[in-house]
Amino acid sequence: MNVDQIREWKVQMMLEEPEIDGSSSPFARFAAELRRARRAKGWSQVQTGKRMGYSNTLVSYIEGVKRPPTRKFAVKADEVFETGEAFYELWRRCTRAALLEGFEEFADCEKRCRRLRTFQLSVIPGIFQTPAYAAALEAAAVQRGSITQAQAEERSAFLAARQRRVLEQKSQPIIHAVMDESCLLRPIGGRSVMIEQLDHIVELAHRPQITVQVAPLSLAEYRPFLLPVTLLTLTDRTVVGYSESQLRGYLERSRDIVSVWERDYDQLQVESLSTGASQAKIRAVRKELQ
Repeated sequence: MNVDQIREWKVQMMLEEPEIDGSSSPFARFAAELRRARRAKGWSQVQTGKRMGYSNTLVSYIEGVKRPPTRKFAVKADEVFETGEAFYELWRRCTRAALLEGFEEFADCEKRCRRLRTFQLSVIPGIFQTPAYAAALEAAAVQRGSITQAQAEERSAFLAARQRRVLEQKSQPIIHAVMDESCLLRPIGGRSVMIEQLDHIVELAHRPQITVQVAPLSLAEYRPFLLPVTLLTLTDRTVVGYSESQLRGYLERSRDIVSVWERDYDQLQVESLSTGASQAKIRAVRKELQ
């Protein structure tokens, strides 16, 4: 660098915000690595922005953890700084932060399952949700301040990818879904969104590999599960279970515990409405919305 460039660089360093603790969050780690790489090149935020095709303001916001990086920004950073896929991987860690702890491990198993049994409370199972229904749930989470808009978008994209893997792959798993009746009655997104969602469930229920049942509210205290539960039979015939609390999800591999869940799920299937009665219930709820 010449004298003027060094002077500009020093002024830029003085104007920059305090150092970010890269261990505080995935977004902070991305910000810290971006700043480190930029300084190693001796570039100002203005120079970096020009090389990347972005404004120096955006570079400053990302380094200050005031705005999350996008996939496009991460890919361009790897190109400009010649870091392979380092920034892309950091971006992926950022986006994973949008998921409930433990969910990604479950999703990895879901990719490889040959049989999927699920029970859901309050909301339609994720793999059955329409884009509008899922978007309504994410918008509410953003409004509550639980997640950012960027995280909401990533969760929606992750859900869409899951649905493609589970519902559209050639070797589609056998799926058995039992929904508590409350899933049908809670008007997520409003009338039109729920009508579309209920129609979608009926359509899926006609697929030969998908069975849908409704657990009526009349089961009351005899419903065996108090939390949502999913059982995955993997390619090696082992079975793992997954459940969620408000704060995290967890994958259960203990054969003793999973066996109890399987027994309870069998009981739930028997005590729920038949497939025909379940579809009739869904259509009746839909009719009331018209």
